[in-house]
Amino acid sequence: MKTGFIGLGQMGAPMAGHLTDLIVYDTSAEALEPFKGKAAGSVAEVAREADVVSVMVRDDDQVNAVGAEILASARPGTVLAIHSTIRARTAEDLATRAKPYGIEVVDAPVSGGFMGASAGRLAVMVGGTDEAFARCEESFGAWADLILHMGPVGAGTRTKLARNLLHFVAFTAAAEAQRLAEASGVSLRKLGRVVRHSDAITGGPGSIMIRSTTAPLAEDDALYGILRHAQALGEKDLSLALELADELGVDAPLARMALERFGAGLGFPEEK
Repeated sequence: MKTGFIGLGQMGAPMAGHLTDLIVYDTSAEALEPFKGKAAGSVAEVAREADVVSVMVRDDDQVNAVGAEILASARPGTVLAIHSTIRARTAEDLATRAKPYGIEVVDAPVSGGFMGASAGRLAVMVGGTDEAFARCEESFGAWADLILHMGPVGAGTRTKLARNLLHFVAFTAAAEAQRLAEASGVSLRKLGRVVRHSDAITGGPGSIMIRSTTAPLAEDDALYGILRHAQALGEKDLSLALELADELGVDAPLARMALERFGAGLGFPEEK
């Protein structure tokens, strides 16, 4: 199976670098330089030669533009894999447009950043048919060590957006924690070391993402006692952190919201 790769930026280049039977294209001659002998002269050339075409470009407009070129040139049976983080609707519309050509579209955004791409340890969240997933799974395995079929086209992107909501809200919470630490006279660099060390052991926020539903937790659920303990611990520690913030005059709106919603988020809504 020959893989085409379009878009050789910070993520695309290391991803493509793990593939062997490969043809690539990028608008930048500099980006193509490390791929001598595997570089095509156009998107259309990649589409004509590849069985799976991976696309890692910037945004929805670029995905639509590249997608249109691929549909015009690819053979029936080709799988078009979109790795860019876009709107789920964009992937769904492209899949509808591809159907008359006999081309399958999967939305397959990735998580793990440049480090994961370089190490071949990305997570990829795939939306598409069972057949399309089976045909591109081997190609993805060259640069990912977690490959999950999330459902139909669009499901991969919806998964990525939920994952990134957690990611970037956590960045904002990290800034709030740093303000509290700084006002307390604590070293921010050492705080960062503690956070990275302990999250590597506990799994961070992902450690509580083990339920199949967000519905209220029944008392006979095996996780009831574990999450009740997490609730008690979290509410205690958030209260102490907010008490310190008040003493130091540090604004901590995310912590206040977290304390208000902590129990409900674990499956324990307030009793009315």
